[in-house]
Amino acid sequence: MHSISQVKPRKLYPGDTIGIIAPASPGNIELSMAGVKWLEEQGFRIELGRTVEETLGYLAGSDADRAADINAMFASPQIDGIFCLRGGYGTMRLLELLDYEIIQSHPKVFVGYSDITALHTSIGQRTGLVTFHGPMVASDMGKVLSDYTWDYFSRTLMTSSPLGSVINPPLYLPPEFIVPGKAQGYLTGGNLSLIVSTLGTPYEIDTRGKILCIEEVGEAPYRIDRMLTQLSLAGKLQDAAGIVVAVCSDCDEDDPPSFTLEEVLRDRLGKLNKPVLYNLYFGHTTEKATLPLGTMARLSSERDVGGLEITESATID
Repeated sequence: MHSISQVKPRKLYPGDTIGIIAPASPGNIELSMAGVKWLEEQGFRIELGRTVEETLGYLAGSDADRAADINAMFASPQIDGIFCLRGGYGTMRLLELLDYEIIQSHPKVFVGYSDITALHTSIGQRTGLVTFHGPMVASDMGKVLSDYTWDYFSRTLMTSSPLGSVINPPLYLPPEFIVPGKAQGYLTGGNLSLIVSTLGTPYEIDTRGKILCIEEVGEAPYRIDRMLTQLSLAGKLQDAAGIVVAVCSDCDEDDPPSFTLEEVLRDRLGKLNKPVLYNLYFGHTTEKATLPLGTMARLSSERDVGGLEITESATID
């Protein structure tokens, strides 16, 4: 990505217009509208993309329409930031249809997670744009953001100073190092299934010298094992400067025989000879930090607070 110059979006201000898009699966209408209302209560104006209320099987409209929505939202001078409605499935189908020149020349805050990972990876590597792994309109805002989630979201998107230490919510266990050490690099990554899905394509994730962030939901330990093994066989784990693994919801099997998720992570990541931090809240959990992908960060097991520190601002004034 950083052979292409880094591009930072303008920070968001109250009163800005947020374009809401559905680049993957359709959203629950009640949750979608509750999320819109919540955003309006935070002082934002809202413009809905054309596929936000559409359903085409498991997709929110045709590939052409969903891609056109993304291109139009980036191109429009009226839109200040772009938030995704939800994940699900479908963004991989759009990668060849995006206008990366428009995206690069009209940098804007772009937020989502889960299936949105494919967009983060392709946009970041082809345009240099810093994008945001964070809460979505139907999935999260429709249920109202917790204080912790809003704090990281607003500090990442609405200020132009570095986020600093990423620590877990109060009353939750702190993240722990599976492998201690120190590293620094640009943040990349997202959902493990989507990261693996890019391998062997022109949109393959580049982890060289970067801090690779991984989250997952609802995958049995053997499936996590398989995906991590595939990343290892592709050299992606070895290329990374360090690795951060989220709290992964519903990824431990109820029925033995099985390894626990932590046992799989220690087995697959424990011999990499680079820092690996586990159990940070940034994935499919109610509490989630917003991570600015494409910004410089540090990992260190020698610091008192947390282990991941975002050392560079993600936005400009």
